[in-house]
Amino acid sequence: MVDSRDGAQGRPGDPRNPRVPDSPLSADTTASFGEDFLGQVAALDTRTNSEEQAAIAALPSGSALLVVRRGPNSGARFLLDSDVTTAGRHPSSDIFLDDVTVSRKHAQFIRRGTAFEVKDLGSLNGTYYDGVRIDNALLTDGAEVQIGKFRLTFYASRHDLAHAGAR
Repeated sequence: MVDSRDGAQGRPGDPRNPRVPDSPLSADTTASFGEDFLGQVAALDTRTNSEEQAAIAALPSGSALLVVRRGPNSGARFLLDSDVTTAGRHPSSDIFLDDVTVSRKHAQFIRRGTAFEVKDLGSLNGTYYDGVRIDNALLTDGAEVQIGKFRLTFYASRHDLAHAGAR
């Protein structure tokens, strides 16, 4: 292998060529964690405090709650109780997310009976459902929706979940 700067041959251990496998600069620094640790980290994002638990328990049928887990207004809650709820950076949005990573008209939450769907409105940075960029997706209880740098957790009405489980 030739170093493009001076034509010198790259040899194992030669710091001028970090691509050589034995080079100290190419040491693998990737850390890995066990399932227990990853489960604990995941639980941090899904934990709800007693006030949030009470709000979720009080949701009437046909409604849902979005809780901001990460982003400038972490802890904010948004009630989904109409057929269409808009989210974006425009001040007239039902869910106003004031950050440049959010498009003015970014996404919609659409109620279909007692279920909810999230739909991206052609936003620049996209809408993500559990880490996957989507055009639209049916929401499940505890799912994470990312709009710009905001991460929101979706909670369905407990009444609706109980009726869906009884079927």
